[in-house]
Amino acid sequence: MSPRLKLRDIAFFERPVQFARPFRFGAVTINATPQLFVRVEIEVEGRGTAVGASAELLVPKWFDKRPELSPAQTVEGLRRSLQIARGLYLARTGYLTAFDLHASCIGAQIATCAKKNIPALAAAYGPAEIDKAILDALLRASKASFFDGMAGNIAGIDARLSSDLKDADITAFLAGRKPLPRVAIRHTVGLDDTVEGEGGVADAHENAGANYFKLKLSGDPAADAARLARIGKELDTLGRDTKVTLDANEQYADLAALQALMDRLDRDSALRPISARLLYVEQPMPRDITRQTPLGPLAARGFIIDEADDSYDAFPAARALGYHGISSKSCKGLYKSIVNATRAAKWTAGGERFFVTGEDLTCQAGLAVQQDLALGAFIGVTHAERNGHHYVDGFGETPTAEVQAFAAAHPDLYADAGQGIRLNIHNGDLLTGSLNTVGFATSVHPDWSALRPLEQPKSLQEQLS
Repeated sequence: MSPRLKLRDIAFFERPVQFARPFRFGAVTINATPQLFVRVEIEVEGRGTAVGASAELLVPKWFDKRPELSPAQTVEGLRRSLQIARGLYLARTGYLTAFDLHASCIGAQIATCAKKNIPALAAAYGPAEIDKAILDALLRASKASFFDGMAGNIAGIDARLSSDLKDADITAFLAGRKPLPRVAIRHTVGLDDTVEGEGGVADAHENAGANYFKLKLSGDPAADAARLARIGKELDTLGRDTKVTLDANEQYADLAALQALMDRLDRDSALRPISARLLYVEQPMPRDITRQTPLGPLAARGFIIDEADDSYDAFPAARALGYHGISSKSCKGLYKSIVNATRAAKWTAGGERFFVTGEDLTCQAGLAVQQDLALGAFIGVTHAERNGHHYVDGFGETPTAEVQAFAAAHPDLYADAGQGIRLNIHNGDLLTGSLNTVGFATSVHPDWSALRPLEQPKSLQEQLS
């Protein structure tokens, strides 16, 4: 039996994060944005109280890309998502499993947010962040690590939100997991990033020895092809076996535009260094068009959805359209990642390959990167995009004492090589050994006194005034 708990409190905090360089993806360029921190207190039946934590950037123009909204307005949508979720979760006053809490609130969360003009992907952000903190507290109360706790289904995950699965499918998948001891980083090349020379794709100081690269696309087949040809030349100079993924962040308007790029990859010899290394293409078209558009012959390329993953039904629906993969991001919900990984394993056993990938919406050093890394290592993600290690300078504006505490508790993940404490990348990989500790992949919590309370979300009228 999974332990039952009841919530005592949920509190939100934030800290400014200044980027070391602009990060351009899709239709937005980010130079700074707040990092959210969640602190929950729970009472576990028969085991007393415990405090748990989670963290994630409040990223503009990713969860909600509607052109009529400013970047600030989309961040306000995330703040409202958090506040709505807090009210729904705290209204559940009895003892429930961690997944009971999630499953009993997610439908009302999506519906309430829809009435407030918040799309489903942004609506899921609030529960996703609260769920991580609750799980951290539950694991601490149970004196269990994330890897051991999840293998025993400590959260009580079942198939009530995924009618295509049985409870036994999920239980068996969890019980059979052996977490990866290391996960390769996939180095992002943003649309404004340098390609050649110092600071470019082949610069070891820039790419940290990565063997995997994630290349952002603009949605213009000709411009993307020209840029990919330049990147391919740089990858050829590295002298090691490298792989790439492509990510359009919904910028390809339709299947015809996407077909134009794929034709170039097939036929243009200048693009052979990219096409020979290509693993998959991520979320090429807008989420609404994606849901209405079968891939047809393009399906052989191995496309995945990311922004279109806004419900528990998204992966089966995408599979019917020809997609073979889906991203895992802790900001979209750890339980959905586990359900989707269960599906991928079950469907692959039928003879056709399906997969879950690790995509990072700039998880920052500390709680966010550790919890997302542990989730990926648990479900079998062998390489994951890692943005924070080069778009943000180490721990950014985190107080020195807090940074040193994380580094001391997780010495395989952090080191000071003369530029301050940063992610410690070993031959292109991150090690997961120290994540196997009591709690959700962390021995350390933030210095709560050094954080400011999360800003209250403004109404649309207030934003426009």
